[in-house]
Amino acid sequence: MSDADTGFLRTLPKAELHLHLEGTLEPELMFQLAERNGLELPYSDVDALRSAYEFGNLQDFLDLYYQGAGVLQTEQDFYDLTWAYLERCAADGVVHVEPFFDPQTHTARSIPMSTQFKGITRALNDGQEKLGISSRLILCFLRHLSEEDAFTTLQQAMPWRKHLVAVGLDSGEKGNPPEKFQRVFDEVHRLGLGIVAHAGEEGPADYIWQALNLLKVQRVDHGVRCVEDPALVQKLIDEQIPLTVCPLSNTRLKVFGDMAEHNIMQLLEQGMCVTINSDDPAYFGGYLLQNYIAVRDALGMTEAQAIQLARNSINASFLSEAEKAPHLEALEQLA
Repeated sequence: MSDADTGFLRTLPKAELHLHLEGTLEPELMFQLAERNGLELPYSDVDALRSAYEFGNLQDFLDLYYQGAGVLQTEQDFYDLTWAYLERCAADGVVHVEPFFDPQTHTARSIPMSTQFKGITRALNDGQEKLGISSRLILCFLRHLSEEDAFTTLQQAMPWRKHLVAVGLDSGEKGNPPEKFQRVFDEVHRLGLGIVAHAGEEGPADYIWQALNLLKVQRVDHGVRCVEDPALVQKLIDEQIPLTVCPLSNTRLKVFGDMAEHNIMQLLEQGMCVTINSDDPAYFGGYLLQNYIAVRDALGMTEAQAIQLARNSINASFLSEAEKAPHLEALEQLA
């Protein structure tokens, strides 16, 4: 596939299953919101801020990520953030999104849970009505905080439970294994919500086992280090447990030296249910379509493989079988 075939990738009905709303905060919008809210950013202009987007590891990125999220203050801020992301999805041929948000990032700054939910859900509803993009929302716990804090966050979110399809676990993996949060995810399971978790990005394959066996996840976010354990690889294949892989993120955070070293196509060819996602695209240089293009250019992804990755994204979503059907039929027409 060549650059001329980018249109084909755009036309594929795609779902995005690993996307942090706070990670879509482009420098231009960050400055706009800072000005609106009377806040001073420690950068002279957009170019100075963007030049700071060079990360040696996950923690380098998280430090800037949490600093940037500080401009989100009002319901309208959360709406504008979410709406800007959805407009980019429409341009990329994305038909369904399941974005994450990190309420603890904001409640720690005394931003009420209601402010976050109202802004995000209003934008998601407009995305369905005006852009034809369906959505399901996922609340994530920050794993560098305590399990007690996660329990408090879950309780605070209960008035908004109808807006949630699942609960996830994100932030820095190192020193924060999934087992740290087993009891709170037992409660999430009891509440009937779906469960996903970041595992096997910076953390070892054992963290993926913990996510599966202790947290009872339905999807593994990242999961690329599964290759360190052949038994785990076989389980993921046999049970078709989805991995929400983020190629540009993985290279920007040095999980892989460059895209040519990425293992996503190897995992796909082994029969794993891998999907392509953009993670924190404002910081990592590309939204969903750019991730497909990067994989195509570096790893020689064929049209058939691209269709399979898009098919995986629909199948791995929390949509009902009836909701998945038209997207899967559209993909069959392209095959």
